[in-house]
Amino acid sequence: MDPLQLDFRSNTLAETLDMEFKTLTKECVVITMPVNEKTHQPAGLLHGGASLALAETAASMGGYLNVNRASQAVVGVEINANHVRSKRAGTVTATAVPLHIGRKTMVWEIRICDEDDKLVCISRCTLAVIELEEAHS
Repeated sequence: MDPLQLDFRSNTLAETLDMEFKTLTKECVVITMPVNEKTHQPAGLLHGGASLALAETAASMGGYLNVNRASQAVVGVEINANHVRSKRAGTVTATAVPLHIGRKTMVWEIRICDEDDKLVCISRCTLAVIELEEAHS
């Protein structure tokens, strides 16, 4: 089944922040998010935490597509980011690509750009691959 046909947003932070899944493949995940009152910090700029939520969502979706979903899940264990440009309005787009796909860990690079393809944030996220029974213990 086409991953874009699955509901990954309902009752999640992605829904709360109005993220839209544009591309979902094992090699690339693209997600957009509006820059508005939901994603602003008090000075009216895109909140760094909102950027990190977008970045980790993109990496996690990519990781999810690279595991055996019947028996495995992925969870974030580390994320870092450099916020290089501010943004007050419009839309940002996260593009996540894998740097490492292993049996127990994955590392994803996430570039968040504005409508003019100018870099807003660069991030790297490490995911752990866990067995589903581990998730319930």
